[in-house]
Amino acid sequence: MMRVLMVGLGDIARKAYLPVLAARGDIELHVATRDPAVRDQVARQHRLPHHHASLDAALAATRFDAAFVHAATPAHPELVAALLDRGVATFVDKPLADTLAAAEALVDRARRRDTPLVLGFNRRFAPDYAALRGRGTLITLEKHRHRQPDHARRVVFDDFIHVVDTLLFLVPGAVRRHAIETQVADGLLHAVTLTLAGDGFGAIGLMHRDSGLDEERLDVIGAGERHVVLDLAERIDTAGTQQRRRRGDWTAVARQRGFEAMCDAFLTAARERRPVDADAILRTHALCEEIVRHAEAAG
Repeated sequence: MMRVLMVGLGDIARKAYLPVLAARGDIELHVATRDPAVRDQVARQHRLPHHHASLDAALAATRFDAAFVHAATPAHPELVAALLDRGVATFVDKPLADTLAAAEALVDRARRRDTPLVLGFNRRFAPDYAALRGRGTLITLEKHRHRQPDHARRVVFDDFIHVVDTLLFLVPGAVRRHAIETQVADGLLHAVTLTLAGDGFGAIGLMHRDSGLDEERLDVIGAGERHVVLDLAERIDTAGTQQRRRRGDWTAVARQRGFEAMCDAFLTAARERRPVDADAILRTHALCEEIVRHAEAAG
């Protein structure tokens, strides 16, 4: 049985990952957080006998086969480095780090330690997104927020990174060209447009941080068909006629949004000690760094 550690028990860890991992019978799940109230509440709710006050305490207590890092982004480099140095296969909530240089250093560390390192991009595993990979010649992904302008690095690396990575995943070929536009006011990033293009295809990513609603829409067009996915829950397929379908009442949100499949894929990679996919990680972070620099120059 694999011994798995979860470091950090914030909102996304409790909502998306703990229900999936705590239900698995093939792992021994440990959790670690510096917040004793959260630690005790999570341990009781999920009946977890193994809980630790910190990563150091967990590593001192036992050896782990894999770890999930759900701490705040600024803490990622130190936590991930400590796990990689001990040969622990590591899954990190996006981003790996909030600068390209720090991400490159961690990827290099994983390569030198020959240790699996995986990023948490759940849209790669969401069924309605994964089914559309490579199927369109024009792809648009919009992800908007209601009244949330913020500093560029935080917006891009903590949120727009999903748009960047998903487009890179969905496009049907190599990206040959890209363009960036940003809207900055009073030092805060309000909107981003990213355009990617290759042989016979184009893709556009859009985010407005001062929109009327939190929403996400994927639109994939080509070969006489159009496929739209709304908020990862509703799909509209058009090929002469239109068909609509929503997530079934009994379909778990974690399955629809890709978290179940993503956790399973990482644990399989950890068991098999698969090498880090450095190119995929660094492509996404490099584009994010370029977008931040564009926004900072515009501001």
